[in-house]
This record gives sequence, structure tokens and C-alpha cells, in this order.
Amino acid sequence: MNFNLKQLARRGVVAAFAFTLAAAIWLPCVHFCFSKPVSDFHQESGISSKARQLAAHQLHLWTDPARLQLELNKMRSSNAEWDFMGRTFLVWSLVDMGLREPQHSEHYLQVIDKIIRETLKVEEEQGIYTFLMPYAKGNPFKVMPARSLFLDGEVALIMGARRMLKEEPAYILPMTERLKLIEERLKLNPLMAMESYPDECWTFDHAVALAAYKVADRLDGTDHSELCNRWIALAKEHLLDKQTGVLISSYKIDGTPIDGPEGSTIWMVAHCLQIVDEPFARDQYQRARKELGRTVLGFGYGVEWPSSWHGSMDVDSGAIVPLLGASAGSSGMALIAAASFHDDGFLQQLLSSLDMAAFPVEKNGQLKYCASNQVGDAALLYASVLGPLWERIRKP
Repeated sequence: MNFNLKQLARRGVVAAFAFTLAAAIWLPCVHFCFSKPVSDFHQESGISSKARQLAAHQLHLWTDPARLQLELNKMRSSNAEWDFMGRTFLVWSLVDMGLREPQHSEHYLQVIDKIIRETLKVEEEQGIYTFLMPYAKGNPFKVMPARSLFLDGEVALIMGARRMLKEEPAYILPMTERLKLIEERLKLNPLMAMESYPDECWTFDHAVALAAYKVADRLDGTDHSELCNRWIALAKEHLLDKQTGVLISSYKIDGTPIDGPEGSTIWMVAHCLQIVDEPFARDQYQRARKELGRTVLGFGYGVEWPSSWHGSMDVDSGAIVPLLGASAGSSGMALIAAASFHDDGFLQQLLSSLDMAAFPVEKNGQLKYCASNQVGDAALLYASVLGPLWERIRKP
């Protein structure tokens, strides 16, 4: 009996050792099953096959009203912002695709104009709250009449991006008026802060608005450099987290911090600020890469908060993977930033995680990710094609 027990124990030790050895050998190699060249996703010129498949799915949605409404309703049940942002990410993507392939730009313009028209119609008929989360109605805006920089900045940028692909006189005045309104409100505030929600300002939305000013300057010969430079100077003075040097994500209209650095915010902020203040944008990307970028066994991901900041899971962060701290929101935005700053090593690691964990489904030349939704896939499409629009704006 004792002999059998000793044999079993010995076999158990051998099995455990063999399993540990196998894991030590094979786990570091698992990512090779999902690792593909970055060019399969993002290319310096032309459009990758994966980008075409992502675009095909998005375009199909916008030509199938019933299916699109079903998708939008699913997103709005969680977050009405996603309905709006799914539109803006898709417009930015199609503009970059049109700039990459001018011969197909007319096809993209049809969808772009449809999205812009329908978005403006919804805003006009239902008001700004239709694209905001319910808590926006809990308190009045500090500055009246109520306006949201979240909406105004992104609408201005999609109009400007569309005009960069091909001028459209119908968008000149609405874009100019919206940017003038933003400018007036920024100048009224000592910290150049404008609300997105009542007494709630977001660096994400300010960065988008600044990018819209740069587009307007390129299109219309205006000069908003003093406005942009002033905001950057104030941000460096008041909005940098003291421990990490990363911009905080949200604050009250008087500058009181609400949330510290967040992955779902800073990656996109760095991307937008590339055409406003490239050295500062690169510094923010590098800091975010250090504080929020992670790699485990060849798989890359973004966390929502740096180790020095304790935040709670919310609709922006998405579900947080236990132990790893991986955030879907941060990881998705990290793809945009990594592609924008040509960080191919991190981009490849992020893509390995995407193909492993987001459950891609290819069908009839279309690609979607089952762990994502329309806005998530639109953001991924943007990461796969971004570049030409920013390059045109930065050209002397």
C-alpha cells in the first residue's frame, strides 16, 4: 500500500514537472499562432485586406436600415454615446480610405454624407441629450444654453474631414458656426474648459475640438494657433497628473479633477494632439505607453488606469480582465495611438490579442469582432486606415 502511494506521488511529481516544463516552453510561443505582420492590418499606402473587410461590414450596415437600427439600439441600451461615436469613427475612416484611394472616394462620400445628414437631423429633432448618457439630465449645465463639446467638437471634425476629402459648400457655414461657438465658450473660461456634461469637461473632447480647428485652418485659411497653444499651455499647467505626467481624463469647469489618467481617453487625446502640438502629443503617447501599455507572453493590451491611480470599472473602460487589468476600451484606443505613432512592435502585440480574444468572424468578405460592437469595429477600422488626413493637415 505504501509502495503504491509512493509510486503515485512520484508519478504526480513527474507529471507536474512535465506540465510545468511544457508550459514554460509553449506558453511564450502561443502568441505566434496569432501574430501576423502589421501590414495585414495597417499600411503606409493602400488599404490592407483586413481594413477592407472591416469597411465592408460597416458599409453594409449603413445600406441596410433595419440591421443598422438593430445594431444602434443594442448599443444605445448600454451607452447612447456609442451611437454617435460609431458614426464619427466611420466618417473619419472613410475619409482616410478616400484619400488613400481617390478613385473610390465618390462611393465613400455617399455614405459619409448620409451619416452626417442623419446625425444632424437626429440632433436637430431630438436635441443634444439623445447622444448623451442619461445622467446628463440630472443637473443643469453651468453655461447656458446647454451645449456639449462632445457633440460640437466631433460634428465639426467630421464636417472638416469630409471637406478635406472633397469640398462641400453646404458644410462650410455650419462647421464655422460650431467652431465659433466653441471658441467663445473656451475664451469665457479661465482654464479654456467647455462642458461635455453638466460641470464635466473631458480632455478627449477638447483634443478633438483642437484637431477640428487645425482642419479648419487648413481648409479656410484661418489661424487658431494662438487658441490651440493657449489650451496646451493651460493643460500642461493644470491637467497633468502629478505622478505620471499623463493628462487627466475629466475635470469640473473650474479645473477640479474628477477622474485621473484613463486609457480610454489618453490614447485618442495623443492621436488628436499630433496635429496640434506633435512633441507634446508624442510625450503623452510615450507616457501612456509606459503607464498603461502592457505585454504578457507576446500579447499586448491597455489597462484603464496607471498603478498610481485607483479607478472603478465604467462604460468607458468596459469589462476589466481580472489579474491582468486589461481594458477593452483602453486596448481599442491603444490600437489607434500605436498606429498613429508608428509603434509597430506594440501594434503587433495588440493585434495578436485582438485576434485571440475578440473572436473575429469573416463572412462574405466582411469582418466583425463578436466581442465588439459597431462603434468598436468602427474604431478598429479607423486604426487600420488612419494617416493620410493628418498628413495633409501637417503639410506646410
